[in-house]
Amino acid sequence: MNAAAHQARPLLALVIRIGGVAALATMAALVKLESERGVHLAEIIFWRQGLTIPMVLAWVMATSSVSVLKTKRPWTHAKRGIYGSGGMVLNFLAVTMLPLAEATTFSFTAPIFAVVLSALLLHERVGPYRWAAVLLGFVGILIIARPGGADIAMLGAGIALSGAFMVALISIQVADLGRTDKPIAIVFWFAATTTPIAALFLPFVMTRHSATDWLILMAIGVIGGLGQLLFTASLRFGTVASVIVMDYSSLIWATLYGWIIWDRLPPGSTWLGAPLIVAAGITIAWREHRLSRPVRVASD
Repeated sequence: MNAAAHQARPLLALVIRIGGVAALATMAALVKLESERGVHLAEIIFWRQGLTIPMVLAWVMATSSVSVLKTKRPWTHAKRGIYGSGGMVLNFLAVTMLPLAEATTFSFTAPIFAVVLSALLLHERVGPYRWAAVLLGFVGILIIARPGGADIAMLGAGIALSGAFMVALISIQVADLGRTDKPIAIVFWFAATTTPIAALFLPFVMTRHSATDWLILMAIGVIGGLGQLLFTASLRFGTVASVIVMDYSSLIWATLYGWIIWDRLPPGSTWLGAPLIVAAGITIAWREHRLSRPVRVASD
């Protein structure tokens, strides 16, 4: 089946993407739970990334061949791995320091930061629609964070926003790698570079675990790897613009897990601010999709 045939199945792409979102939201809840049980973040990241490697290898051998993982840009992948490690630490820290719904909502600001970075670093022309979306998103942040309020820890909010900023910065690297390497190769090399980095900390942080802790750690790795594979698979059958809206469904899962596991529902400020951030992200995605469409020249 060729690429065009894959992209002709948008409904399947949406279903796969929803599955990927559910998997990554479940992983986030497990990360928070395991951290509260006393397992160090470095070890959580090690198992999260380390188990992805055999999963990706099994995936490519079942669907194509390991040749799709070849790259001529190992140093670019290494740089992406270093940046990605920092971003993962920040985003996992945010999950451990904030309620799940709020941490998830702050992660939605990544497209907002991406617009700002594209203007500053890539000197891309950003029009009024996207600047308005950026402003709308920051209003949503202020409503949720409520500087001086008691609902959200300011340090946690700052870390969550820093994590979103890193995701936006990394997205520029991933877009550059996507010109030469396949998405599954980018996932593989990210895991292959970050796992050794996390392993350096294991002698200092690893402790004895109960059977429950080992089960949660394995689940974090397997479910997180599955989520990445499903995200990659969704792009085989649909475009980024057509599936990215499904990513916002993670807020539903985060709210559900927060209620079931921690008996906490988001405060009113989150219900007011989250729709603004989601609307900003959707507006940015819609506008970038419109701008990426080829201009049709009318024939005489």
